[in-house]
Amino acid sequence: MAYLIRAMLLATFMFPALVESAVRHYNFTVVMTNMTKLCASKSIVTVNGKFPGPTLHAREDDNVIVRVTNHVKYNVTIHWHGVRQLRTGWYDGPAYITQCPIQPGQSYVYNFTLTGQRGTLLWHAHISWLRATVHGAIVILPKRSVPYPFPKADKEKIIVFGEWWKADVEAVINQATQMGVAPNVSDAHTINGHPGPVTNCTSQGFTLHVESGKTYLLRIVNAAVNDELFFKIAGHNLTVVEVDSSYAKPFKTDTIFIGPGQTTNALLTADKKIGKYLITLSPFMDTIVAVNNVTGIAFLRYKGTVAFSSTTLTNVPAINATEVANTFGDNLRSLNSKRYPAKVPLTVDHSLLITMAVAVNPCATCPNGTKVGAAMNNISFVMPTTALLQAHYYKISGVFTDDFPAKPPIAFNYTGKYTGTLQTTNGTRLYRLAYNSTVQLVLQGTTIIAPENHPTHLHGFNFFAVGKGLGNFDPNKDPQKFNLVDPVERNTISVPTAGWTAIRFRADNPGVWFLHCHLEVHTSWGLKMAFVVDNGKGPNESLIPPSSDLPTC
Repeated sequence: MAYLIRAMLLATFMFPALVESAVRHYNFTVVMTNMTKLCASKSIVTVNGKFPGPTLHAREDDNVIVRVTNHVKYNVTIHWHGVRQLRTGWYDGPAYITQCPIQPGQSYVYNFTLTGQRGTLLWHAHISWLRATVHGAIVILPKRSVPYPFPKADKEKIIVFGEWWKADVEAVINQATQMGVAPNVSDAHTINGHPGPVTNCTSQGFTLHVESGKTYLLRIVNAAVNDELFFKIAGHNLTVVEVDSSYAKPFKTDTIFIGPGQTTNALLTADKKIGKYLITLSPFMDTIVAVNNVTGIAFLRYKGTVAFSSTTLTNVPAINATEVANTFGDNLRSLNSKRYPAKVPLTVDHSLLITMAVAVNPCATCPNGTKVGAAMNNISFVMPTTALLQAHYYKISGVFTDDFPAKPPIAFNYTGKYTGTLQTTNGTRLYRLAYNSTVQLVLQGTTIIAPENHPTHLHGFNFFAVGKGLGNFDPNKDPQKFNLVDPVERNTISVPTAGWTAIRFRADNPGVWFLHCHLEVHTSWGLKMAFVVDNGKGPNESLIPPSSDLPTC
């Protein structure tokens, strides 16, 4: 025994990283579960019977191992949204991009390390529309003895936003696909699984319990399928300290703006009189596109509030409150401290301009002979039947090409009056990057059919949002206004309606990495592409081999 203790002590001094990090094991069982919302019951796909699903807790640099077992009739994958997956792309999760799906009755073990990451992220299903009910939070604490770069809260609270359909969600998207039209919008917005009281249904809703004088770190996750959202707490300001698991310069606001797939950490101080305060969750849409305009309702309740107290109310932002959304985004800056520097690429190896547009394509089986679609650089992405990462790793030909264009095939007035064709080309076309090359990507909105805000997610990387604007990107003038000092660092960013967003990142992660609009309706229509990043030099710059239980197609 004495020898064992001495050996353990020696290992502690020789390999301190082994003590810092831990292995976290989770079991995710995908099952059908009966739920009642909006005064009606239905069976939904869940993880471990919960909606939202279980929270994954870990620390920076921990190894996380999650066994996912599929007990439903649908194919399933899980995406760990925002986790870098350094050299472990096999565990990223998007179906037919990095893996074939987990079929009914099968399981798959996801095994990844949270290298250099701390904060709040989310996990969700990444096949069809299953993420409507298959999602949850990821909480990554800093390393032990490493403090937050902001005042420590007394308690932490997880708040997950979602959408709820009265109908079966898979039936909704399947019917829309068969008809070639847009799917029905959701019926409610949920806060930690609860829509709160709505017309014709007085459900109780979620209550955030607080004590006077205490400060709370709210870990806010937008797991909604298609809606960008405003979040408010009556009478209270919030101090934003982090977005997408990247520390930000603190700023105060009374309204959080958050897109699907985004996360925000904010400090809430319970400094108002004891009572009950309204919490609202409302949609943002500044164009002529149908959206669920039902406000989700919850309540903040101070300890000591007497029963049947009146509720302090708040004003909900207008659905088209572009200025509110822009103000929130403009206030976001990387912390850029000595410990957490903003490593913005100052030189660019690859400069891309990608247009984002909806479209109308021929459809022989659709009632009108056409179907709605979407495209990047006029290419509507065709999902393969073999996972792209497998095709890349094993050099399987015929699955994809690496000729995705770095600019639109035909230049036009992207945000002016459009009179050209509404039809796209189709293909599984990727863009190839050398390891460690630097990329500037301008995401350009268009007015084809209708302009729209596009929250866009890049897998496998964090990026810096160096600039944005309305109208067409000007490659000569606009870069002169880029913020290359402390731009916000994210994994999901909004492209403004009839405008553009510029991001930069370093391709230091070998594999195949999905880029797509995080409005699931647009992803379904083809508004997506992928980067293939080649290995660098040696094993530390190369994709690891797949595990033996990698699902087959």
